[in-house]
Amino acid sequence: MWESLGRRLEAIWYSPRHPMRWVLWPLEMLYRLVSAVRRSCYTLGVKKTENLPVPVIVVGNVTVGGTGKTPTVIWLASELKDRGLRVGCVSRGYGGNATDSPQRVGGDSDPVEVGDEPVLIAAATGCPVMIGSDRVAAAKALLAETRLDALIADDGLQHLALGRQFEIAVVDGERGLGNEACLPAGPLREPATRLDDVDAVVVNGGDWGEGSVFRMRLVPNRVDQLAGKGQRTLSDFRDTIVHAVAGIGNPDQFFEMLKSEKIRIIPHAFQDHARYQPSDLDFEDKHPVLMTEKDAVKCRAFADPRFWSVAVNLEFQGGDGDRLLRRVLRDL
Repeated sequence: MWESLGRRLEAIWYSPRHPMRWVLWPLEMLYRLVSAVRRSCYTLGVKKTENLPVPVIVVGNVTVGGTGKTPTVIWLASELKDRGLRVGCVSRGYGGNATDSPQRVGGDSDPVEVGDEPVLIAAATGCPVMIGSDRVAAAKALLAETRLDALIADDGLQHLALGRQFEIAVVDGERGLGNEACLPAGPLREPATRLDDVDAVVVNGGDWGEGSVFRMRLVPNRVDQLAGKGQRTLSDFRDTIVHAVAGIGNPDQFFEMLKSEKIRIIPHAFQDHARYQPSDLDFEDKHPVLMTEKDAVKCRAFADPRFWSVAVNLEFQGGDGDRLLRRVLRDL
């Protein structure tokens, strides 16, 4: 039911002249009012923003759905580590069963308990990761356990209780901001003018945006076998029929990447943060099953040799990656 509702809302959000946008307009105005009052409470000091003893870099988005935020967190954490900084990460842990209390996450943690994205970040970077609905409490718990030089807050753009030194907003360059309306009439968590306040806007693919945005795209790196040690490239699957599995914010982005490699896909789009059962991926044939890294961490327990995880890297346009990194390091 929720998956069907999500598809219907996206049809409204990404169709500029969809009539339902105006039916939902009163609810959008209420959402905007509540959002503005909430932000004003922090601006006026009614609610407290807590600054931590280490610099905080927030990576988030102003839209619901996938934008490439998690790969950006992984890239940034890895780059900072390569420069000798001790980096940690805090995350909400969406899709997991964990309680509100802060909980440490490792690359081998159960994504059903702690969420898929934190497990992926921990596995890909080797950085200490702490989850919790209260990002401040999660950050303090992590700092109590380990010495850090910098902290990355995954999806923390709207979590105003956490002070920050640098904000990065990631935008899907193919879909942009949709109809630029706020929830529920559009995909925006905050008005589009919020992008004027962040320190950097990273655009993932497409041609949305202008001016001083940082442009990147997700490119396939390697394909890892889940049940075994096999490793291949996407080109090895060219002209092969595969089941393409994506339980992410924008599954079409993954499907299009595979099709661009001349892979003949049977697409299977699941809800973001889907909890897979073996029966969900029992396709009753012998075709390979290609899935995103985010999905793979939830399928390892029941994977068979047909299951493959497609790893991606961030590829920045020109010198945008170096330019962004210099900006971040300057403000730490």
